[in-house]
Amino acid sequence: MKKLTILSGAGISAESGIQTFRDGDGLWENHSVTDVASLEGWKKDRALVLEFYNQRRRQLHEVEANEAHKLVAELEKYFDVQIITQNIDDLHERAGSTKILHIHGELFKSCSCNNKKLIYEQKEDIKIGDKAEDGGQLRPFIVWFGEDVPLYQDAREIVKDSDILLVIGTSLQVYPAAGLIHDIKDDCLLIVINPNETGFGYGQRAVVMKETATQGMKLLFDKLVNLA
Repeated sequence: MKKLTILSGAGISAESGIQTFRDGDGLWENHSVTDVASLEGWKKDRALVLEFYNQRRRQLHEVEANEAHKLVAELEKYFDVQIITQNIDDLHERAGSTKILHIHGELFKSCSCNNKKLIYEQKEDIKIGDKAEDGGQLRPFIVWFGEDVPLYQDAREIVKDSDILLVIGTSLQVYPAAGLIHDIKDDCLLIVINPNETGFGYGQRAVVMKETATQGMKLLFDKLVNLA
């Protein structure tokens, strides 16, 4: 069975109504990235950071996986599918995909601010005073800017072993995730679905479909199955 790796980003979840990770102006509800997604922001105003992710978590309860997520899950009938996602939602899981690596963390999990290996399921708000078993304040289980990406090496190994790499809904502007594209084998088929300009530095190698995630998957699905 051929190994199909899917690298997904904000574009696939945007069609479910989830706001993209960063708007064009680099602000999230008038907050800078540093305010809500960095250790500096956490040290400065924990309440602000917690409320920002509490809002994201509440929204996640209200949305559903879309057709693109479902078509990706359907591909498991034909390929050994591994998803590497930059998204912190669980929409791939809800659509039925079974092997998902969340390299930037998961919104429905929390961890101790003293030890990110102390991880808990977190479906409701995190409040100031909510503690992990080591006494540390609970924080979102998210990889913030400036933090290490502990699953990155696992993602590299998956990409290196892929027969097909399908990039959906990401312009790969954020490192280290953007570097994964350079780990593919010489004979790996690279396909990109993204309606925006995509300059990954791979030249003419990729098959580029300037479509939304759902429309791109609808157009591509049967062609992929024929490659299985």
